[in-house]
Amino acid sequence: MITMKDIVREGHPSLVKVAKEVDVPLHVDDKTLLQDMITFLKNSQDEEIAKEHKLRAGVGLAAPQLGVEKRLVAIHFEDLNGKLYSYGLVNPKIVSHSVEQSYLAGGEGCLSVDRNVEGYVPRHARITLKATDLEGNPLKLRLKGYAAIVFQHEIDHLNGIMFYDHINNENPFAVPDNAKPIS
Repeated sequence: MITMKDIVREGHPSLVKVAKEVDVPLHVDDKTLLQDMITFLKNSQDEEIAKEHKLRAGVGLAAPQLGVEKRLVAIHFEDLNGKLYSYGLVNPKIVSHSVEQSYLAGGEGCLSVDRNVEGYVPRHARITLKATDLEGNPLKLRLKGYAAIVFQHEIDHLNGIMFYDHINNENPFAVPDNAKPIS
């Protein structure tokens, strides 16, 4: 079972490197890792399990956050409309995005960052991504709003980019051009 002790923190080399493509079909070890990552997210959102194992709640986890430099991402959350997003993604890639931007009004956080980093993180308002799922099937997702932000945050981890790398250093709360807030 993955716990917070397994998650590397900022300053770890795997968080600033570009992760390697993963062979498909998935090797059993990669598939198990991805399944364990999804289980961690589910556990982190379960109040009792999270309290028992001292887990911070998360909606996404990328393999580099576990010190594994592979292009694997787990996502698990329900949006405000009750739509469930639960995916194990292999080699996810954004293939198109909107010009329009968005940002989380409350800012972003990260399981690999133990401090509060204030500021707006500009993201594309809409994205289309392609990936391979846990079963080796091709997947194409069109995402907007909060979901688009979550997926972009995790894909950034695969490219050695932290969320705070996007924050305007001179004015952290500058509203990005052509952007709308997501609550």
